[in-house]
Amino acid sequence: MRHRLAGRHLGRDTAHRRSLYRNLVTDLLRYERITTTEAKAKEIRPMAEKIITLGRRGDLHARRQALRFVYDTKVVAKVFDDIGPRMRERPGGYLRITSLEPRKGDGARMASIELVDYVEAPPTPRPQRVTAAPTAAPAPAPAPTDVMDRAVDEREDVAEVETETTAEAPPEAIPSDELAPDTSEAQLEAEQQAMEAQAEAAEERDEGDGGAGPVR
Repeated sequence: MRHRLAGRHLGRDTAHRRSLYRNLVTDLLRYERITTTEAKAKEIRPMAEKIITLGRRGDLHARRQALRFVYDTKVVAKVFDDIGPRMRERPGGYLRITSLEPRKGDGARMASIELVDYVEAPPTPRPQRVTAAPTAAPAPAPAPTDVMDRAVDEREDVAEVETETTAEAPPEAIPSDELAPDTSEAQLEAEQQAMEAQAEAAEERDEGDGGAGPVR
C-alpha cells in the first residue's frame, strides 16, 4: 500500500519517469505550450515553474542548477534571457493548464499547458509551389450514335460533291481513234462505188464498139 507517497507513478519506474518529466519540461520551455495528458501536465507544472524561478534569479549558480535538470543548453539560455525577464514582476503562477477533449484512442483526459503570457505566433506563410503549365484536357470519346451519325453525314456530303462534279463537268471530246473506223468504211464504200462505176463505163464502151477488135 502506498502510504504517504505523493506523486503519480504513471506506470513507469523511477528512471523512466524522471526522464519523461525532463523531456516534457524541456519541450514546454522551448515551445512555451505543449499538449499532453492532464496527469502529466499537473506533474511537470511545479518542475517547470522552479526552472523559471531560477531564470528570474539570473545568477551563475541558478544557471548551473537549471542545467542539471534541462537537457538543452539553448533552452536554458532562453529561460534566463527571455522567459525570466518577462516574469520578473510575477511572483509565481507562470503556467496555465487548460482541459481539452478526451483522446480518441483510449479516452485519456488531455490538457494544454502553456505560459500565462503565451502569444500564439502567426502562421508561417507556405511557399508558393512551382507547377508545370496546364495541359489541355483530352476530348471525350464520342458516343456510338454520334459516330454513326457523323459517318452518314460524311457519306451524304461525298455523294453531293460527286453529283455536283458530274453535272458541272464539260462533255468529253470523242477520241479520233473511235472515229477512224467509220471514216475508213466510208472511204471503202466510195472506192467500191467508183470501181463499180468504172466497170459499168467500160462495159458500155465495149457494147458501143460492137465487139470489134482493135484496128490495125
